[in-house]
Amino acid sequence: MMNAIQASEQLIELIHRNDDIANYADGCDAETITAAESTLGFPFPPSYRRLIEEFGTWDIAGEDFLGVYTTPAMGSELLGSVAETLDARNQYGMPHNLIVIMFDGMGGLVALDSSHVDQQGEYPVVVWNPGVMRSEDMERLGDAFGPFAYGQCQRAVTMLRGI
Repeated sequence: MMNAIQASEQLIELIHRNDDIANYADGCDAETITAAESTLGFPFPPSYRRLIEEFGTWDIAGEDFLGVYTTPAMGSELLGSVAETLDARNQYGMPHNLIVIMFDGMGGLVALDSSHVDQQGEYPVVVWNPGVMRSEDMERLGDAFGPFAYGQCQRAVTMLRGI
């Protein structure tokens, strides 16, 4: 069984092998990642950090991950996970221990739960819906980001390619 970082490395390879159905940014430098972590109040888990370093933000075969990025129009404002997390906290009362990583397509937010850190520094992947405040009441999608993201993207590529 591969660990979370290995899964992230496999996802990076998958994205590069399927460049025709993937979009991604230039990645984030250490300063941008540190600013994002400081803004949110805790560090990113290693497997999520690795993908942000590589791509910043990305999608493949319809699986869209928020990541962290800036644009010329918005200047130094941190977009993606940072902006969506802050917005969910302010507008909907999302617990401060969550980091939004994607939308579930049904009104919920897929998030990393920093209140449950494993020995490798990874956070579980959960679905948060407005009004839910306890981690125990959230649907758990995975134990760590890397394997969750790799599995989602690998399935999407397989379905799109018909393999």
